[in-house]
Amino acid sequence: MVELAAGKGRGRLARLGGAFARSATAARPPLLFGLRLWASVCLALYVSYWLELDNPFWAGTTAAIVCQPQLGASLRKGWFRMIGTLIGAIASVVLTACFIQDRIGFLLCLALLGAASAFVATILRNFAAYAAALASYTVAIIAADILGATGGARGDVFAFAIARTTEISIGIVSAGIVLAGTDFGGAQRELAKLFAGLIAKITSQFTDTLNCAAPEAAEKQAARRELVRQTIELDPLIDQAIGESSELRVQSTVLWTAVDGLLATLAAWRAIAVRLGRPPRDEARQDADAILRAMPDELLSAFEGGVAEIWANAPNRLEGMIAPTVGRLESSPAVTPSLRLLSNLSARVLAGISDALSAMALLSSLPAWPQSRRHAVLHQVPDWLPAFLNAARAFLAIGAAALFWIATAWPNGAFGMTFAAIVVTLFAPTGEQVVNVSLSFMIGNVFAAVLAAIVKFAALPAVDTFAGFSLILGLYLVPVGALIAQPWQRAMFTAMGVNFVPLLGPANLMTYDTIQYYNTALAIIVGSGMGVLAFYLVPPLSPAVRTQRLLALTLRDLRRIAMGDAQSARESWQARIFARLAVFPDSAQPVQRSELLTALFVGAEIIELRRLAPALDLERELSAAFVDLARANSAEAAARLAEIDRYLASLSPSAVGLEARASILAISDALAEHATYFDAGAPA
Repeated sequence: MVELAAGKGRGRLARLGGAFARSATAARPPLLFGLRLWASVCLALYVSYWLELDNPFWAGTTAAIVCQPQLGASLRKGWFRMIGTLIGAIASVVLTACFIQDRIGFLLCLALLGAASAFVATILRNFAAYAAALASYTVAIIAADILGATGGARGDVFAFAIARTTEISIGIVSAGIVLAGTDFGGAQRELAKLFAGLIAKITSQFTDTLNCAAPEAAEKQAARRELVRQTIELDPLIDQAIGESSELRVQSTVLWTAVDGLLATLAAWRAIAVRLGRPPRDEARQDADAILRAMPDELLSAFEGGVAEIWANAPNRLEGMIAPTVGRLESSPAVTPSLRLLSNLSARVLAGISDALSAMALLSSLPAWPQSRRHAVLHQVPDWLPAFLNAARAFLAIGAAALFWIATAWPNGAFGMTFAAIVVTLFAPTGEQVVNVSLSFMIGNVFAAVLAAIVKFAALPAVDTFAGFSLILGLYLVPVGALIAQPWQRAMFTAMGVNFVPLLGPANLMTYDTIQYYNTALAIIVGSGMGVLAFYLVPPLSPAVRTQRLLALTLRDLRRIAMGDAQSARESWQARIFARLAVFPDSAQPVQRSELLTALFVGAEIIELRRLAPALDLERELSAAFVDLARANSAEAAARLAEIDRYLASLSPSAVGLEARASILAISDALAEHATYFDAGAPA
């Protein structure tokens, strides 16, 4: 019995030891980030003290802002923060020069600049959007120093702009030095791993679709939608990887093309599944077998294996097998439109996988396989309305904060206006989550104000050395930094970490004026609250409205292509729809996502048919069918296309004719599947 009890005790201790080891392993990265955050802020403050700058806290605050849990994100954010700061500093000098005696004009232009920044931040992405948002509130930061109690501008703005830019630059450089010296980064390896995992999942399930050659089950469709979501989520990770490597930055087009290639692969795979799900089943089985036979055994084995390591270990060799396979599929002597269509779609699947393999070779520092289809990725705006809405909200919020400041003659009103500008421009691009995110940010500011008051008035008076001051900062910043590195309530903890330093107001000669502190804390909280209120009064578009708008805009653009838009090209059309797919709300119905992908496919086939029409002397007939489609009459369009198909079938077989029949078959399948969508709304 004693031995049994001792054995149970040892087992319990072993389990506790294992749990403790796992907890320590999980806690290590967040704690390391907390230490890096602390070191970055202390270094920035030390340099500012040594240079005897007027407001060292801006250097410390900037270091806290730039410091990110990922090295690439920190370096990328620091670079774009520098750009945004320079733009904002120049704008503040220009505004003051134009409106030095005109208080209303200065504040009105400040609000307009905030609106413009919110607009640009919405149409850009990742850290470029951050730089756009930063430009406007940098002007507000400088304005907080040069504006009087009622908003009158002073003439020494240039000196203040230089001072603030210097302090912000010190913060950026300090954070970069600490992070580059303590974190060697892993975004490049992680991105390569994610690409390999996605390729393995896509190729495995794609071959399952060919092997089954039957209508897809609902779980297969759900799995493909999840793969679309995971592909879209590569976008910010690419930005992080670019931040770590100058080589990746120079060849970033390869990475963005890989994302578009995977999305094109998923769209083509879906069209294949739709085609194979249609009768006759025997013909579908034969066509699918023909596609599988066209693939080399080693490549087919890699597709069926579903193992990420296969793709990660030999991206160049596999890409070398894909290139001739694409050529075989595109030039194969298909005897039916269905087989021609499936061959073309399978070639698109393989071409997208090839793009992703090129990205993996780049990320693995391997020479990329030469690609003839590489092109610059076009930036497309999915919907202009959110940008205009965010611009209007920013103008109203900053204008209201300025009026409140003037009306109350509040000494810290300019600081409050600064935080109103920060909230409405920085968080505007976050979509339907913006209200919760901005509210969490304000709550974090409240916590930061309470804790900073305790530190400033209870702890700091007892120390008179920078080492003691740094130790007190560490007791706060290290745990808060560890919390920032966690996914839960990140906006709240970020506010607690970033705004702690300006609340503390470190300076060469510290002052402990409680009234001044309360004014500063109140300005941060009230300014943040005004930003939150602006989001409540002018809310973002709901997910349902955004979904309907994206579908309606896509249908409008498709009808323009059908009417013969001379500017339409396959690459720009795909880039436009991929941009909409990237912002498509998660709450959208599966059929709505299917409609978007189907419209993408139909637009590409219309462009292809217009290219083939002159060789077949069918411009007039095809234009009539496309006009019916543009006029929301899909049934008549399908009938005209069927008539054209019968005419082509009566001619002597030709490669061009079979290509055209394949595109007609693809469009007919799409119109039959989503007739309600294509007939929706007013005609173009």
